[in-house]
Amino acid sequence: MSLIRVERLSGLPVEEAWRRLTDFTAHGRMVPLTRSRMLTPGPTGVGSRFVARTGIGRLAFDDPMEVVVWEPPAPGRPGRCRLEKRGRVVLGHASIEVSAVRGGGARAVWVEELRLRGVPGAFDPVLALAGRRLFGRAMDGLLLGR
Repeated sequence: MSLIRVERLSGLPVEEAWRRLTDFTAHGRMVPLTRSRMLTPGPTGVGSRFVARTGIGRLAFDDPMEVVVWEPPAPGRPGRCRLEKRGRVVLGHASIEVSAVRGGGARAVWVEELRLRGVPGAFDPVLALAGRRLFGRAMDGLLLGR
């Protein structure tokens, strides 16, 4: 299983950084060849489900996920979200934590532990490197509002 950890600092208020990073339909706009859609009605919380579809035509796969932890930020407490990957191809889980930074702004940490079915563990370092770049790009885009 590949461990991917990406951290970013943002000048956004913690509540806005949380809102942007947990807008799961927006994630698809940040990842090449990917579209995300919610499968459950809002608001987002424990039990919410969405799917990210990546690829072109028949060369595509779904990455369905479910929110299993949902704790929006509150005064003196960071926001935490955990997603379980429920698909046939991508397995594992992801977590997002957003906390306030002294003096203003937010610190965001995105952690994924994932495995691709059929891909040997020997490829985990390559997957982790690609994941850090991909998720870092997604975080940058979400936090900057691109």
